[in-house]
Amino acid sequence: MAKEALILAGGFGTRLKSIVNEIPKPMALIKDLPFLSYLLEQLHKYKFDKIILAAGYKSEVIESYFGTSYKSIKLVYSVEDKPLGTGGAISKAMGLIQSDYCIILNGDTFFEVDLEDMEKMFRQSNSGLMVALKPMVNFDRYGAVVIGSKKIVSFNEKKFCANGLINGGIYIVNKNWFEEKSIGEVFSFEKDILEKLVSKDKITYYISEGYFIDIGVPEDYIRASEELPYFYPLNPPDGGLV
Repeated sequence: MAKEALILAGGFGTRLKSIVNEIPKPMALIKDLPFLSYLLEQLHKYKFDKIILAAGYKSEVIESYFGTSYKSIKLVYSVEDKPLGTGGAISKAMGLIQSDYCIILNGDTFFEVDLEDMEKMFRQSNSGLMVALKPMVNFDRYGAVVIGSKKIVSFNEKKFCANGLINGGIYIVNKNWFEEKSIGEVFSFEKDILEKLVSKDKITYYISEGYFIDIGVPEDYIRASEELPYFYPLNPPDGGLV
């Protein structure tokens, strides 16, 4: 099992301003705990040794709360001095990754995936990038992902879809592959890597039926506040959100 992971934790939370203000989006409280706690706990379950937190906006809030460790996991911070986009944030943080590949999680999305099985399939896939996909019905907030027998065919624009697969926000990426595909200091992982390379490179997929929630909009943040503590109860640490 890969022992290093990267969490994209630099979100501004613009669409949550009416509910959550002045803190990074991954620090939005779910009852008494930051949403980020659930992602760290998910990785702790799979015995990760080190997590890189790619932070930007008010990164000090994250660091002052979590410090340099979460249970047995070492926490390392890759802080943007200016917005780099998701691709730029990953590129900057990759310098702190020592393994040949790592798992990447979106800091505003919780997706229940068997990370050991996904990693096993990635190693067998002979691809530089694997994307975790979630089956969904009656959705228009996400673009549908079209797949073939062994690879992703396309990432479609957002529109209503009665039945399909969406990008669940968990990836496994080969470090050398990503560094070769990077296009500069500031770029989008979704637009400049996923969408532009899907027709040229072998981008593979892993489908999970597990629980999925994206807290990017108020209604889903409220739903996460109700569901996550029920399905995945966590014990709050000493102290609190500064």
